[in-house]
Amino acid sequence: MSTDASSRRGHSRRRRGRAFVVTFGVVVGLLAVLGLAGAAASVAQGPRVTETSVDPAAAAAASGSRLIVTTTQSLAEVDASQVTITPETPFAVDTSGRSVGVRFTLPLWDDTEYTVTIEGVASLGGGPTATITESFRTPPAEVYLLQRGTNDGDLIYRTDLSGQNAVPVFRHPHIEDFRATGQHLVVSVRTDDDGSDEGKAGLIVTDLDGTHAHDLPLPVEEGSDGYVSNLQTADRGERIGYLFSDAHLDADSGRESRLFTASLADPDADPVAIEIEGADPRVAEWRFVPDTDSILLLSFDGSLLLTGSDAAAGAPTALGAAMTIEGIARGSSEAVVDRVEQASVIDLTDASEQQLVTPDVDLGGTSSVTPLPDGSTIRTAAVLDGDGMPTGRTSVARVGADGATTMLTEVGETDAVIQVCVSPSARYVALLVAPNAVSNRYDTYQLPLPTRPETRILQIADGEPVIALNGSAISWCQVPPR
Repeated sequence: MSTDASSRRGHSRRRRGRAFVVTFGVVVGLLAVLGLAGAAASVAQGPRVTETSVDPAAAAAASGSRLIVTTTQSLAEVDASQVTITPETPFAVDTSGRSVGVRFTLPLWDDTEYTVTIEGVASLGGGPTATITESFRTPPAEVYLLQRGTNDGDLIYRTDLSGQNAVPVFRHPHIEDFRATGQHLVVSVRTDDDGSDEGKAGLIVTDLDGTHAHDLPLPVEEGSDGYVSNLQTADRGERIGYLFSDAHLDADSGRESRLFTASLADPDADPVAIEIEGADPRVAEWRFVPDTDSILLLSFDGSLLLTGSDAAAGAPTALGAAMTIEGIARGSSEAVVDRVEQASVIDLTDASEQQLVTPDVDLGGTSSVTPLPDGSTIRTAAVLDGDGMPTGRTSVARVGADGATTMLTEVGETDAVIQVCVSPSARYVALLVAPNAVSNRYDTYQLPLPTRPETRILQIADGEPVIALNGSAISWCQVPPR
């Protein structure tokens, strides 16, 4: 091969190499320019939404659900004043990186279109701001109810508020009570496995459709028995609690009305006894405090105590003496309790207290007080005649935080109101009623109920009737009837 040919080939390779370098540099430069132009355009437009996350069903079922919006840029802190929600509902807002979250502090109304608008959304690096608007619709409400004594035993069924789409969910020969969490049903039953007339206590957890039934451990020794009462569930966290009494009690032995909690996250774990040193271990009433790990309990000696919901609970907070716990509204830290001298509202965050507001209408003899998140209450009372004598009728009224009173309905003298329960969103109130109470005999369960119970649902805003459903223990209830 000649030297000239070799030289020409080397020169050609060098030219191609220089051309590649030049071309590569041009491409990189163009990409850089385009990238800078894209970034500049993005900055010029302000933050843009790339992803939205929200669970409308969860938002309607419990407080604490969030709408999370992710954008193209890291964001400056968003203030609550920049956020508008239609229809109005309480909320909190937080900012993290490219995302802004709106937390709904109360459950949302069912079957309702919500629009969240965030104005003045700015990049952390400055530049133009943007307005973000996101909408979603919550699903129609569904509830669970208990029907005892059907042809196939006791039944828990699910239905919407039209009453036209009832679906059987769980059957058992003897259902005392049940509660619903976000993921499960917890059912208090009695079985006849031991051959006794009264049966044996049991707790069963299922999925919300009644499948995957699993027995929960009870605080009993092998061969012994007891009674489960006052079954409750926390608003979140899949935690349950109940009172347990041994079947055989005497002056020297046996546990009576002891409080236990358990987590459905570990259905095989033993329940945890809630014991307070120096306090009467017997619990008359108790409540989970919404959105916390705390429990408010009333012991047999009348002591009102605030404590934790597991074995690691520290020293309790003593809140004086009381006769009953009327309730704690979802999304609230204010408990309504009956003191010996008056009904009071206690703020459980700081133990401050004030007298329950007096309604601006004389309701007569008040029989129940059910608190709502906005500080108002639903009150039932015996309707009195002109001479101050009971007529047999029962009024149901909403009393505002300022005492302003609105009559929702009146239950006739032939019927008896057994319990009042409020929906998680406080949109509806459910009245458990015994129609024709004189002839409507109670069954012989540990938690007796009329053989023909009826659940009447009203709108809280105006008392407008929604529907009357056959059954009891609607899943909105936080506690069983007293």
